[in-house]
Amino acid sequence: MQTENKMGIMPVNKLIISMSLPMMASMIIQALYNIVDSMFVAQINEEALTALSLAFPVQNLMIGVATGTGVGMNALLSRSLGEKDADRVGKAASNGVLLSIIASAVFMLLGIFGSRPFFEIQTDNTLIVEYGVQYLTICTLGAPFLYMSIIFERLMQATGKTVLSMYTQGLGAITNIILDPILIFVCGWEVVGAALATIIGQFASMLLGIFLNQRFNREVRVSVKKLRLHGETVKRIYAVGVPSIIMVGIGSLMNYLLNNMLISFFSTTAAAVLGAYYKIQSFAFMPLFGLNNGIVPIIAYNYGARKRSRINKTIKLVIVYATGIMLTAMAIFQLFPEQLLRMFNASEEMMKIGIPAFRIISISYIFAGFCIAVGSVFQAFGRGVLSMIVSICRQLIVLVPAAYILALLFRDNIDMFWLSFPIAEVMSLAISLICFIYLYRTLIRHIPDNK
Repeated sequence: MQTENKMGIMPVNKLIISMSLPMMASMIIQALYNIVDSMFVAQINEEALTALSLAFPVQNLMIGVATGTGVGMNALLSRSLGEKDADRVGKAASNGVLLSIIASAVFMLLGIFGSRPFFEIQTDNTLIVEYGVQYLTICTLGAPFLYMSIIFERLMQATGKTVLSMYTQGLGAITNIILDPILIFVCGWEVVGAALATIIGQFASMLLGIFLNQRFNREVRVSVKKLRLHGETVKRIYAVGVPSIIMVGIGSLMNYLLNNMLISFFSTTAAAVLGAYYKIQSFAFMPLFGLNNGIVPIIAYNYGARKRSRINKTIKLVIVYATGIMLTAMAIFQLFPEQLLRMFNASEEMMKIGIPAFRIISISYIFAGFCIAVGSVFQAFGRGVLSMIVSICRQLIVLVPAAYILALLFRDNIDMFWLSFPIAEVMSLAISLICFIYLYRTLIRHIPDNK
């Protein structure tokens, strides 16, 4: 514990790259298998693709609770490592694991008893409902595998062992990609096969994550005997984690409401377009989230070590990199929307709706890189509530009402509906700037600069 971690001494640009690239690679693999899942399911029929689109908000919420807990645990772990507080490190790791076990049990129960009502509220298409219930029930039953794989990845990320975390996520993704066509088509299990491939991949990732932590992560140890909740540690974890979870919850609610608007005002095909978009956009956002995950422990560690200059340089670089990633993604959506939609066996109607949708929505990427990068800075300083404020304003106060108003006014022109995305992102940019200026003036500039 007395040895200086690389996060306090390695050149900042090199550190960001070494921390983020493995996570970006693993998240790109994750995005790939999310797309592959839907690509294979789309070969069954459009109803199957729509069912997965309607299930997406719940799956996103599951992942959000897991990653929110992981982000909170990571911020506490990294800061405690920077302060050389071994006792707090152990408590943070053990409580993170136990909280993940509890959360996964809750989602299992929700999946068993709530899947059918969830789909029946959204559509009266019985085929979509049956596909959706089958898929979501199995995915929620696999929640413990998902949660343990994520939490053990985060334990390795907190100590800078991002290459190891890449191995665990990569194994899960590759397993899923291999099993998808076998279980969906060869075995003939359709969406059931897709769901089973997903949870088997998560199980493989979990096993490797546990092994790698026990074998190589010597700075953080999780003991079964110490798996008991510690009130102060839980409070510290969720001071950062709850706002992150709420942000994802808001995103899931937004997606649910948009799906319902599209089905009510336009068609189930429009909902399938939105689902396809969210799958493809993960190729843009997953690398960005990988970048953010890489800089959270860097900032948190140097905050604990009181090294302001390293913090400032990290913030500047992550904004530059994030903006570059999103501008590249926007160019792809603008130039190749037809090719992207063809990956989902898109019908002529789906093409007609999807091509302009992809181009209009991607305009928001001009501003999204800065907003998301700054959100990770808020989390690193334990000010996740600022990210939550931005997310609430963007998605619930602006995007959803704007989408509803545009749908009401332009029932015969669905293209206008998609304008709600860039409108919301402009508002997000303004609020993110205000919150960042507040954080800098009240906290960052007052941090001592220990060389």
